[in-house]
Amino acid sequence: MTLEPCPAPGLAVFVVAVVMDTRATPPQESNVQTGKSRKFRWWPWFLLFVAAIAGLIVWRHPWQQSATSFGPRRGAPMQTVQSVGVSPATKGDMPVTLSSLGTVTSLATITVQSQISGYLTAVNFHEGQMVKKGDLLAQVDSRAYEVALAQYQGQLERDQALLDNARLDLTRYERLIKQDSTTGQTLDTQKATVKQDEGTVVLDQAQVDAQKLNLEYCRIVSPVDGRVGLRQVDAGNYVTASSSTGIVVVTQTTPTSVIFTLPEDSLAQVQGRLKAGAQLGVAAYDRTGTIKLAEGTLDALDNEIDTTTGTLKLRALFDNKDDSLFPNQFVDVTLLVDTLHGVVLVPDAAVDTGTPGTFVYVLNSDDTVSLRKIKTGPSADGQTAVLSGLAEGEKVVVDGGDHLSDGAKVSIPGSTPAGAPAHNGGKQGGRKKPGASL
Repeated sequence: MTLEPCPAPGLAVFVVAVVMDTRATPPQESNVQTGKSRKFRWWPWFLLFVAAIAGLIVWRHPWQQSATSFGPRRGAPMQTVQSVGVSPATKGDMPVTLSSLGTVTSLATITVQSQISGYLTAVNFHEGQMVKKGDLLAQVDSRAYEVALAQYQGQLERDQALLDNARLDLTRYERLIKQDSTTGQTLDTQKATVKQDEGTVVLDQAQVDAQKLNLEYCRIVSPVDGRVGLRQVDAGNYVTASSSTGIVVVTQTTPTSVIFTLPEDSLAQVQGRLKAGAQLGVAAYDRTGTIKLAEGTLDALDNEIDTTTGTLKLRALFDNKDDSLFPNQFVDVTLLVDTLHGVVLVPDAAVDTGTPGTFVYVLNSDDTVSLRKIKTGPSADGQTAVLSGLAEGEKVVVDGGDHLSDGAKVSIPGSTPAGAPAHNGGKQGGRKKPGASL
């Protein structure tokens, strides 16, 4: 065991001197009235007790002497070696992406309303059901419109017969006028009568067509493919064309879109790629940003920047065949603008920032580290692109670098320190001691 020098020699000498002085000093005479008994001196023993406590503390927590004050300390410990984890810098492709928060927005959201008035006789859908364009959703009582159709069809046939008779009379008058057997006024009057009957027939035909259209409106069908919501009215109610609530809302889900925003500073980068003819990919993630929900493409940019926020709206299209995107859902959007090929990549944990700027700790061959300033690029999937300052294959510290400094000595778990003999399994030199470095 190595004996450490006393950290406070002055205190020990002082305590010993006080005790010896106490022994050497002749006892003082007590008061004449009380006899010649010695007076007890308690304070030297108190100092001795304090010195013992201080020595115990120093022994439990040894101090290191400063070389400038007491000279080099014999047997002083060497520089602390910190254990770190390293990873080599690699080369690969790095996507250049822009991230934003978006909202799933349906391409068509339609409130289905009745276009005629009548009693709702049937509701032919289940709430939340997927429907196709043209599927029957509800039925309105059509009997009144069937009666009206029959009435206008009869009126049309009557007026058509009147028109045919007027045309026959006109033919006779034209023949008689050539024989000078009738007047020109009679012929002109008959021509006007034919025109009037033709107009009546056209009006009757329009009435018939209108009633046929009303009969079609009695069948309320889905205008698009989509999902129906909760019904707003039940069968048996009287519906009108002026109703504001409608019968049900149909939302198109396939395909669908996501509307998101980007800062105006990113507009030039996106527009440059679009003008070059590139089709930019868009990925939608859940709110945690870990689960990819769907992949699509950028479809359109808004025509103006929002002056209150300094952002531009964009729309991305998704097939959404598996219904992974739900209308009005909030998602994290990643827009792939470009891809950097063949760049140096390091783990995100290796990159640090501080007074020197952006830097990494590079492992040297002598098991020391060097602080290296670097210029970084985009990051994705736990990797950061290094544009300058680092070469492929160099090892950087990814774990345990919080208290490192330039030139610090490090050790890597599971590796042999520089200058140490290779481990031979502990057969030579006796049994390996517990805790020995390999």
